[in-house]
Amino acid sequence: MAAQTIDARNMRCPMPLLLAKRALLQGSEGDVLVVLVSDPASWRDFHAFAQASGEQMTATRVSENEFVYRFDR
Repeated sequence: MAAQTIDARNMRCPMPLLLAKRALLQGSEGDVLVVLVSDPASWRDFHAFAQASGEQMTATRVSENEFVYRFDR
């Protein structure tokens, strides 16, 4: 089991999601991926991705412009 954090704050979508997708492709079962994002558009994008891909994701809205997405594989 490996844990990885991607700090994608100050990046505009879709870049945070693309970084997350790449990390998920390289990961394996049991891994945890945490993505820190500041773009409000990410809320919609990450939820749509999780639903379409079947990835297990927990999303936390910390503030108006701060989001944490956690993928447990």
